[in-house]
Amino acid sequence: MTQSRRSLLALGAGVATLGAPRLLRAQSGAQSGGQPAAWPDRPLRLVVPFPAGSTPDILGRVLAPHYTAALGQPCVIDNRAGAGGNIGTDMVAKATDGHTFGLTINGPLATAPALYPNLPYDPAKDLAPISWLARAGQVLVVNPTLGVKSFADFVARAKAEPGMLTFGSVGAGSGGHLAMEDIKARTGITLEHVPYRGFPQAVLDLVAGRISAIILTVAGILPQLREGQAVALAVTSEKRLPQLPAVPTLIESGLQGATSYAWNALVAPASMPAERIERLARETKAALASPQAKQTLDTSGFEIVGSGPAELKAMVEAETARWGGMIRQLGITADN
Repeated sequence: MTQSRRSLLALGAGVATLGAPRLLRAQSGAQSGGQPAAWPDRPLRLVVPFPAGSTPDILGRVLAPHYTAALGQPCVIDNRAGAGGNIGTDMVAKATDGHTFGLTINGPLATAPALYPNLPYDPAKDLAPISWLARAGQVLVVNPTLGVKSFADFVARAKAEPGMLTFGSVGAGSGGHLAMEDIKARTGITLEHVPYRGFPQAVLDLVAGRISAIILTVAGILPQLREGQAVALAVTSEKRLPQLPAVPTLIESGLQGATSYAWNALVAPASMPAERIERLARETKAALASPQAKQTLDTSGFEIVGSGPAELKAMVEAETARWGGMIRQLGITADN
C-alpha cells in the first residue's frame, strides 16, 4: 500500500469517527420521535396591564390556575398598569423568554396606534394573537333629572339644546368616548365631552347631575340603575343584555351599525413559536368552558367568546380600521 493510499484511508476513518456522535444524536432523536424539548420548562408569566381587581385581572386569575394545572408549571400574574394598558402590553411585545404572554383589552391592541404617535410597540407586528376571550356590550345611561326616557328622547333633547348636554368617559379614545362619538356622527347631535381618570368619579358625577350621560359596561353602573340613580336608554350590543332585558339595543332604537363592545384578548410576543400559541389557545378555550369562568364573566357583564388566533386577528384588524379611522378623522389624541 502506498503512502498516499494509507493517508486517504486514515483521513476517511477520522471523518467517520467525527461524524459518529452526530449520527448517534440523529438516531437518538429519531427514536424519540424528534420531539422538541418540553415546554413550558419554567414558570409562565401572564402580564395583566391593569391593576389588581380590574376586570382583566379578575379574568386572568381565573385562567392562571388552569394553565398551572394543564401545563405543569406555575402561571404567575404580573400586574403592570399604566398608560391605558400600553406599558404592560409593551412588556409582552418585547419579552424574549418564551414563557411570557399577556391579557389585554381594546385600547392597547386596536386604538393605541392612532392615539399615541410614539407608541413603543406595533400591535400588528410585535404581538401574536392567541384568543379573543370575552366581550361586553355597553349601556348608554343618563341622569334621571334630564327627563328623558328613551334614546329618541335623548337625541331630540340634544338637538334642541346643541352643545348643552355633556357626557363622561374614562379618557380620550376610550371605548365609551368612541361609542358616543359614533352616536354623535350618526345622529348629528352635539355633546360636550368630559374625560375622567376612571369610572368611579364619572359615575359619581353622573349621579350628582354634573354630567348628563355616559356609556360604560353594565357592571360599572348596575347598582345605580337598580337604585334609580341613573336611567338606561340603550345598549350597544347586537342583542339585549341579560342584566338589562328591558333596555333596547341601539339597533332597535333605529341606529343601524352602531354596535360596539368592550373586549379582552390574550396575546403573545410575535417571536413565540406557533405550536406554543396553539397550545395556549387550546388550554384557554378549556379554561373558559369552566363554570367558574362563566360565573366570573357573567358577574362582570361579559360573554365568553373563546376564539382561536385567526378569529382574534380578524377582529382586531376590523376594530383597528373602524376606531382608528374615527380617531384620526376627529383628530382625537390621548391628551384631549
